[in-house]
Amino acid sequence: MSKSIAVFNQKGGVGKTTTVINLSACLAEQGKKILMIDIDPQGNTTSGIGVDKNALKFTVYDALIGNSAAENCIVETNQENLFLIPSSVALAGAEIELTSLNERELKLKECIDSIKDRFDFVFIDCPPSLGLLSINALSAVDSVLIPIQCEYYALEGVSQLMNTIKLVKKGLNPDLEVEGVVLSMFDGRTNLSIQVVEEVKKYFRGKVYTTMIPRNVRLAEAPSFGLSIIKYDEKSKGAEAYMELAEEFLYLSEGA
Repeated sequence: MSKSIAVFNQKGGVGKTTTVINLSACLAEQGKKILMIDIDPQGNTTSGIGVDKNALKFTVYDALIGNSAAENCIVETNQENLFLIPSSVALAGAEIELTSLNERELKLKECIDSIKDRFDFVFIDCPPSLGLLSINALSAVDSVLIPIQCEYYALEGVSQLMNTIKLVKKGLNPDLEVEGVVLSMFDGRTNLSIQVVEEVKKYFRGKVYTTMIPRNVRLAEAPSFGLSIIKYDEKSKGAEAYMELAEEFLYLSEGA
């Protein structure tokens, strides 16, 4: 059975795109059929997996505003079992265009419902904001994966984020759950990282993945080559961490 997951945190720079690309790539490597949906107007998932934004016939924008069926927007990536509905700059204006449509919060849900059975997992890379695109993502999915960086102010804005999830659950998507929390940019040599881990575990009781994503230069370099970390440097600490996270994710989500 297919499962759809929004990777969401309204703070920027917490590792949303890095997690979408690399968790998806590691799951695809394990034989799962994965669809990534990039609904961030910046389009970092699209460029980060090596898809040329200028050569696209259709993007998620076309699916959202009804220009094209979602299935026509799916493109292959440079990895087997890994597919993408790309973003484009046009998405920046989509929030304004969506406001005039009926059931505007559910446009992405309509798109996903029409295609999700073809995939084991669908991951949505959300913009770093609480606007209509993020609300569409939260209304469309089964659960939310929250990346949090191991830095000062890590929990700033988290109560607002949880409040948004609660409101969407109440008004638009009663089955919405928190899938888990991924701690990123972890540096075991600093007291700060260790303190943040403890704080986050207290706040999200039982929802924090054991696998933490370390600060890793190779992880930061991979998107500029349009590759996931396992295609760029499978021996790196970043690749090892994401492979471990994929195994833990599968174990927990499939109840193995």
